[in-house]
Amino acid sequence: MSDRLFLLDGMALLYRAHFAFIRSPIFTSDGVNTSALYGFANTLLDIAKNHHPTHLAVAFDTHAPTPRHEIFPAYKAQREEMPEDIAKAIPLLKRLLQAMRVPLLERDGYEADDIIGILAGRADRANLETFMVTPDKDFGQLVTEHVKIFKPGRQGADVEILGVEEIKQRWGIDSPSQVIDILGLMGDAVDNIPGVKGIGEKTATTLIQKFGSIENLLANTDQLKGKQKE
Repeated sequence: MSDRLFLLDGMALLYRAHFAFIRSPIFTSDGVNTSALYGFANTLLDIAKNHHPTHLAVAFDTHAPTPRHEIFPAYKAQREEMPEDIAKAIPLLKRLLQAMRVPLLERDGYEADDIIGILAGRADRANLETFMVTPDKDFGQLVTEHVKIFKPGRQGADVEILGVEEIKQRWGIDSPSQVIDILGLMGDAVDNIPGVKGIGEKTATTLIQKFGSIENLLANTDQLKGKQKE
């Protein structure tokens, strides 16, 4: 069997697991909410048992600011404080991963997305089959012949694996690299990043389908109609 690298987005998966059990949380006998830990562990065990990784690591964010905060101080400024149960689950998860000898990847100034993106890029250049384990749509821009998104199923549903063709079909584009152009136009409410006024996902997708990139769009603004010219 050829080598397979799995890179897990630690915080995104921890949040997802916590809210998957929000209506029926799991507690220890002394009242500790272990829903996030349980859900994350199930994802990890499913990967180990059914998808045969030869290499695996979990990337985490840190509390330190990133260059994004310097460029745009309002980056993620609207986010609510982390739920207490998730905050308590983080050190427990790290202890679990250390006990399982799973590498933890974190560095001040870098988000988990950055770490995964850097490693996925290196793996792609080495022709190493790589799976980015995350529910985050932003990772679509990183998908290549060798790099795919591995999206765990909810409540027992099947895993969704998104390769080049799936990303192209999802967005109606010619290449996964165009995902970043669509996101740049529409913005990202989750991260408090504003898009172009009046442009949502549908219009952004239509514009990139037509012009191919933001650069080409800007070079051909004379072809825009109505308020889009503004």
